[in-house]
Amino acid sequence: MSGDYQDKPQPLIEHLMELRTRLIWSIGAFFIAFLVCFFFAKQLFNLLVIPYKWAVIWAHLDVKKSELIYTAPQEFFFTQVKVAMFGALVIAFPVIASQLYKFVAPGLYKNEKQAFLPFLIASPLLFLLGGALVYFFFTPMIMWFFLAMQQAPTDGEVGISLLPRVSEYLSLIMTLVLSFGLVFQLPVVTTLLARVGLLTSDWLREKRKFAIVLAFVAAAILTPPDPMSQIGLAVPTILLYEISIYAARLVERKRKEALSEEPSASVDKTEGV
Repeated sequence: MSGDYQDKPQPLIEHLMELRTRLIWSIGAFFIAFLVCFFFAKQLFNLLVIPYKWAVIWAHLDVKKSELIYTAPQEFFFTQVKVAMFGALVIAFPVIASQLYKFVAPGLYKNEKQAFLPFLIASPLLFLLGGALVYFFFTPMIMWFFLAMQQAPTDGEVGISLLPRVSEYLSLIMTLVLSFGLVFQLPVVTTLLARVGLLTSDWLREKRKFAIVLAFVAAAILTPPDPMSQIGLAVPTILLYEISIYAARLVERKRKEALSEEPSASVDKTEGV
């Protein structure tokens, strides 16, 4: 192991006590973040509504007349609870991830810790990148698509207006953020599997056709049933798959370089003797 005192073998009961401590810290961080987010729940929900306002502007509608509704007395309250939970999970994630790492780290070798740390940093960054793509591009585009389907009242047609419910709008944007955030973890997962030898770049290239089909199937399951959001998730997934192939190739190249350096190092030691 890395040589620290905490890396020494411990009885099972001590591991369970360590796990309990890490869980208490994680739950405590989530609870505190939840209270703070619930206090500012309306402000946070108003931030999530900004993409809808952008879509209203794109549709050349009056922003002042745009509104969201709720049809049950308790609907907006539970919507604020969901907003607070979602915000608390985002805010408390660094604490939860650090506690998970501290629990696992004593069982890792020093080189394994050095290899694991970049992925621990890249994973939340990629998740935030996927969430930002949803917030700034896909949500306004999807809402603009739905707003464009409205029908103005005429002599022969009735007026049809979009009045989104607060709970349904929140479910839509949360589903998109989680879907894109998870899909953006694809390079991290494939790189980790390539490091342990479970995947190769050649195998990923051979399965490219199946990956494209699975990307559209996953997009149809994870996103709302409209073609824009499904295509919007499937296309980045395919691009991330290509990035994963490149990342796996880099891992294989570094492994070959390390293996080629080992014999030369052993020869140098023999000559020195």
